[in-house]
Amino acid sequence: MAAPVRSPRSRPSTERGAPPRRYVAVVALAVGAALVAGACGASSDSTASAPRVVASEPGGSGGWTDCADPCSFETGSDGAGRGSAGYESATLDEDTVGAPAPATATETTGGSGGIGADAPSVAVTAGSVDDNAEWDEYLRYRQLFDASGVAADRVVVEGRQVLTVLDGSGQPVIGARIEVRDGSGATVASLRTYADGRALFHPTTTVDPTSQQRPRYTATVTKGDASEVVELSAETRSYEVRLDVAPADAQVALDVVFLVDTTGSMGDEIDRLKANIASMADKIAALPAAPDVRYGMTLYRDAGDLFVTRTFDLTADQGAFAEALEAVQADGGGDTPEDLDAGLRDAVDKQSWRGDDAVKLVFLVADAPPHIGDDPATSYATTVVDAASRGIKILPIGASGLDASGEYVMRQLAQITLGRFVFLTYGVDGASPGESTPMNVERDRYSVLPLDELVVQLVADELDPLRR
Repeated sequence: MAAPVRSPRSRPSTERGAPPRRYVAVVALAVGAALVAGACGASSDSTASAPRVVASEPGGSGGWTDCADPCSFETGSDGAGRGSAGYESATLDEDTVGAPAPATATETTGGSGGIGADAPSVAVTAGSVDDNAEWDEYLRYRQLFDASGVAADRVVVEGRQVLTVLDGSGQPVIGARIEVRDGSGATVASLRTYADGRALFHPTTTVDPTSQQRPRYTATVTKGDASEVVELSAETRSYEVRLDVAPADAQVALDVVFLVDTTGSMGDEIDRLKANIASMADKIAALPAAPDVRYGMTLYRDAGDLFVTRTFDLTADQGAFAEALEAVQADGGGDTPEDLDAGLRDAVDKQSWRGDDAVKLVFLVADAPPHIGDDPATSYATTVVDAASRGIKILPIGASGLDASGEYVMRQLAQITLGRFVFLTYGVDGASPGESTPMNVERDRYSVLPLDELVVQLVADELDPLRR
């Protein structure tokens, strides 16, 4: 995979302050989270004392890692943090912030995870875009973004090549390992195929079409004892590789991690998450693939807050997840960027992901970009390359208020890991549910669904190639 290209750091001068009650943003997190009826996450908390380390095995014992016992989320409750910045108790003037009245509410009860909280559920609509499926359009979007001068950490993707690995009967092979070497024999990329048998190789340099010297790469594809070698060239965008391998296990292993910004502006979203998680878990469990599901959650805020990240490890125990989720509170933040870099790194590294044959998904819900131009080793642009090398797919959900930098970052994360970028849609008033989006996506490129239905459909799409 390509190394990130650094852009200069840019941080908006305006503060977010006390957040508006954006009901669309509320449910954005809720729906994505409803996937996650199962685990909460590890901590890179630098201020909490007496860390309690919970052993985490691939089988899934679950539990908070490196988090004080009891794990605290409210500023000052364990003597740490920089203050609430007015988020927890602010009284908001709806007319001032321009928030719409909630849409028709219904009550959510019961559920497989024992999460029986009754709470209003707000209708929210969303669309999604697959930038890999419309590659030339995505490249045009990137060119316009680069010309705008908005800062972002970049990964070179313009020379993207798609490798699809199939078994002898033409079925996709999940978890095939692909090592790509350059002409000198040095490894330049390590990849894993996703459930549809695909993996993406992004050469580190773009090719001058007038040059006579074009880089050549060799890809070695393996699964078990089967192995094939493929010569890659800059002129070819896609390759199909056949391996003589046995079919995947009948029951699909599905690991889902919910990565969520828990700064003050996300308070309503977290409340909706707690209220709506059960029904989504039920729908995931009832999919035709009948997956063996585990859920986990990684939370993040920003430097100077009570904590930077906390992770509840992957587990099949939905009751344990529900209990941990109930304690989560939004707080901190204050400026627009948040420490998504640290959150993404912990979601990738601190969860006990299962092996190559498991479907591994991260649903990111956020309304702000990461800090740009910090240490390249800890940048999201480095971590996403690592995620792709391990077969972890990122499906970002952009909450309301997401700016141009945030959109670009979310689309990067989705594109590099063969995911889809999800965004909320609005009516003619720009607030109520509808079919329009402020994101840089043309209307004819997406369909609109209720957000919960869209998320379930995305999971179903991931599992479908593995049905036999």
